[in-house]
Amino acid sequence: MEYILIFISAIFVNNIILSQFLGICPFLGVSKKVDTSLGMSAAVAFVLTLATIVTWCVQKFVLDPNGLQYLQTIAFILVIASLVQMVEIILKKVSPALYQALGIFLPLITTNCAVLGVAILCIQKDYDLLQSVVYAFSTAIGFGLALTVFAGMREQLELVSIPKGMRGMAIVMLSAGLNILKRRIKKTQGARAS
Repeated sequence: MEYILIFISAIFVNNIILSQFLGICPFLGVSKKVDTSLGMSAAVAFVLTLATIVTWCVQKFVLDPNGLQYLQTIAFILVIASLVQMVEIILKKVSPALYQALGIFLPLITTNCAVLGVAILCIQKDYDLLQSVVYAFSTAIGFGLALTVFAGMREQLELVSIPKGMRGMAIVMLSAGLNILKRRIKKTQGARAS
């Protein structure tokens, strides 16, 4: 039951983008087309889950036993950067079209604060390895869901007449802000009702 709660909470309640505002750069940059956002979601899911496993092991078996917890951020960044390089090499060989579609955004996973944030949150929440994996994968699903839904919205916005001053990033930021505001209002109303 605990794993189901972690799963549902990470996807819908505490969505990494919509509630915790982590991973905004790829959210705004890659959400132009649904196909690209799905590819980015898959790459982030793979990196996020694998990075969480490796960083959890580094924390529990290297940093904690040796009293080196203060090196957590640096160690985690190095692990994430290495994993992203590995994903980039694999994508280049397995799916050149997806590699081309992602372009500059694949290396940006290295600096995606959602990946580092999830790794650190798993340690802060004192999750065991299985809980950490469930949390990381669920967070990746929530990230992909938000990214894909927003990409669909942006594709629809291209079909409507928008005033010249609101085209491009302006309408994107306004749409994202309104969706987040709507989510916050519903969350506040739900808290008052209980």
